[in-house]
Amino acid sequence: MRLPIKRTDRDVYSWDPFDEIRRMQNYMEQVFRTFPALESRFGTETFSPLTDVVEEDDKVIVTTDLPGVDRENVELNLKDNVLVISAGKGKEEETEKEGYLRKERSFMRYYREIPLPEGVIEEGANAQLKNGVLTVKLPKTKSVTGKRIQIE
Repeated sequence: MRLPIKRTDRDVYSWDPFDEIRRMQNYMEQVFRTFPALESRFGTETFSPLTDVVEEDDKVIVTTDLPGVDRENVELNLKDNVLVISAGKGKEEETEKEGYLRKERSFMRYYREIPLPEGVIEEGANAQLKNGVLTVKLPKTKSVTGKRIQIE
């Protein structure tokens, strides 16, 4: 490519900035494939799962997608009004045919920190994992509303 590039008016109207982004992404993927050490170091499989948070009068409901994760592999922690969801899943495939053995392993982690409103307590909380959807219900303490003071 020679610089500077001169574009006609017609080229400016047909230029797609997203095409430039796609080319850069393809280039970066090629760089990571060229250097396997970089791929293993930066190509970690940690995802932030999609999460919905609903606040009701007496509780907060957090719904998170964790496809393919068993409940034994899910860890929930509540600290300083932040719910931490950590989960993992792994699989191992082995194919043995005449003359060779192939083994493949993969591991995927989900991690999400969800800030919660004031007044959420751990006591009485419950969680359910069904069909890859984690639902956590956290009770709230009744907020102390201030009493209005009349000025005399």
